[in-house]
Amino acid sequence: MQNLWSNTDAEATVIRYAAQGIGRDLALRVYTTRLLGSDPRMVLHVGGNTSVKTTVRDLLGETVPVLCVKGSGWDMGGIEPAGLPAVRLEPLRRLLALDSLTDEAMVDFQRGNLLDSTAPNPSVETLLHAFLPDKFIDHTHANAVLALVDQPDGAALCRELYGSRMAVVPYIMPGFALAKAAYEIYRANPGAEGLILLKHGIFTFGDSARQAYDRMIEMVTLAETRIKAAPAVVRRTVPATVVPATASVAQVAPILRGLLSWSRPDAEDVARMILDFRTSREILDYGYDKALCAASQRGTATPDHVIRIKRKPLVVPTPATGALDAFRAAVRAVVDTYIADYQASFAHHNALEATPRQPLDPIPRVILVPGLGLFGLGASVKDAAVAADLAEANISVITDAEHVGRFVSVTEAESFAMEYWSLEQAKLGKTAEKPLARHVVVVTGGGSGIGAATTAAFTAAGAVVAVLDRDEGAAKVQAARIKGLGLACDVTDAAQVRAAFDQVCATYGGVDIVVSNAGAAWQGRIGEVEESLLRQSFELNFWSHQTVCQNAVRIMRDQGTGGCLLFNTSKQAVNPGPDFGPYGLPKAATLFLMRQYAVDHGRHGIRANAVNADRIRSGLLTDAMIASRSKARGLSEYDYMAGNLLGREITAQDVAQAFVHLALARGTTAAVMTVDGGNIAAALR
Repeated sequence: MQNLWSNTDAEATVIRYAAQGIGRDLALRVYTTRLLGSDPRMVLHVGGNTSVKTTVRDLLGETVPVLCVKGSGWDMGGIEPAGLPAVRLEPLRRLLALDSLTDEAMVDFQRGNLLDSTAPNPSVETLLHAFLPDKFIDHTHANAVLALVDQPDGAALCRELYGSRMAVVPYIMPGFALAKAAYEIYRANPGAEGLILLKHGIFTFGDSARQAYDRMIEMVTLAETRIKAAPAVVRRTVPATVVPATASVAQVAPILRGLLSWSRPDAEDVARMILDFRTSREILDYGYDKALCAASQRGTATPDHVIRIKRKPLVVPTPATGALDAFRAAVRAVVDTYIADYQASFAHHNALEATPRQPLDPIPRVILVPGLGLFGLGASVKDAAVAADLAEANISVITDAEHVGRFVSVTEAESFAMEYWSLEQAKLGKTAEKPLARHVVVVTGGGSGIGAATTAAFTAAGAVVAVLDRDEGAAKVQAARIKGLGLACDVTDAAQVRAAFDQVCATYGGVDIVVSNAGAAWQGRIGEVEESLLRQSFELNFWSHQTVCQNAVRIMRDQGTGGCLLFNTSKQAVNPGPDFGPYGLPKAATLFLMRQYAVDHGRHGIRANAVNADRIRSGLLTDAMIASRSKARGLSEYDYMAGNLLGREITAQDVAQAFVHLALARGTTAAVMTVDGGNIAAALR
């Protein structure tokens, strides 16, 4: 484990924060917290915590002893001073006299002693930091330490390795009981430089930020050295012949995503998951080794992970190329078993609770696919990535633990206590999901105009959006704005379209909604216009819609959860204008293409609808075209654009909202929504 301390960087941090009124103690606390958080082998996401005991001036100008401790929800890797809220120290220390304290009362008391009432909740391990006298305290879930403490003889291993330098604390859930037990063990081990928490992690102390940090690096390095010194273990590794025979991620992901969707009583639609795929030699070997896969079913590396990834991953068969129907049937069987086991475990442990818990969904958050890799699952892109990150950390810990001896996690009852912790239960239902949360949307021509407005509208509705555009730069820029996926794709090229949809599946797990928007407006008098131009228009304004939706339906049927196809057909499909045949003819064909998809795939729960828009400045109607038509009619540009029953100019955002509305109209298919401010000539009869 590399020590990243730099005197130069530390002093630069102190100087930078001094300009913001932040004292030296807190500045150095931020500095070393970031050093620890920068290494995923130490902590991941919001795991771990740090603190410093210092003094601040309150509103009355009085000097107050405080504990600045990591706040709930802050990531150590990017923490700022605001992420280490100051809590009055003396009231916290007086709690040591109590025999017991509920988690709710503890959280309330800690919050009541914040100097800033708007600050985040202090860490649930705040009292452990407060009861110990040392100025700086660091806490991580270092992989190497977990590999040692997750052993049947973890305490003996740690005493042998660290001697009296580190005191060992048995597993106790975070909270008052752990804080008090840790304090008593600290008192019984004078001179200890830190604590080893079995099945949990490691704490180190120091009079300075550097001393606490140096000790953490040293203790974790000792654990790494101990693991490397263990006798070699012969493991099964994936033969080179297995991987090429495995189906692709793009083929497998939609099947898994569909089988792991479930019906919720609070929603009309099924609840989907976003998937995050990972693979590496370590992951492949882990999934292929039966002993390691069996170890994965014993629990997580540290109980904190249970909240994010449940107690165990789902292990599915290897998906062989050309045998996906058999794979689907086999996965359905193991999913049913997983869910039944989870629900039975919940019922058993919940019956023992004085206050019954609210059941969580039974869907796994990690899927191991031997021969392919692993998937993290979540309600959002971020949640899926967190699950995948934690899965990789668990693979590392369990592999090392099995190298040292035998991986053993906490008991099923202890896992239940963590997953159904009252503090976690209190969060349920407090944040409503947006209407299109968990949905993956593909928008063609999404880099500008109506397409860009549509990607923004679907993102605002909670969807994950992939932007496809012929202009790669425009696709990437728009994707960055909405934090989505941007792909270069010429929708008239069938190979590029398929590759783009496969990339979306590999990135997010599948596709739920497609907005087939890409198009261009060619003009010319029919009967006189060059045939090549007419064919060119049909390629983009008809055939590309067919190719896009053909790929979408392929994926939607693999998922088995329905879907929605949305077409931009334009008013030309129902109200052709003079000299606009090259554009209107393929658009009319696309209107009927939409209806055919509705007819043929309604049985699969796939809806198809269209938007009939007219005179949209940022769409196919360019400023030059607007100027030309306005002049021909003797109108100002505004009068031309607002020449409708409502007398207002229609925007790309209006069209985008129509697409979102149709996506949400789950009882509507084969419909055309007009967005033109009122044009009777284009109204459908």
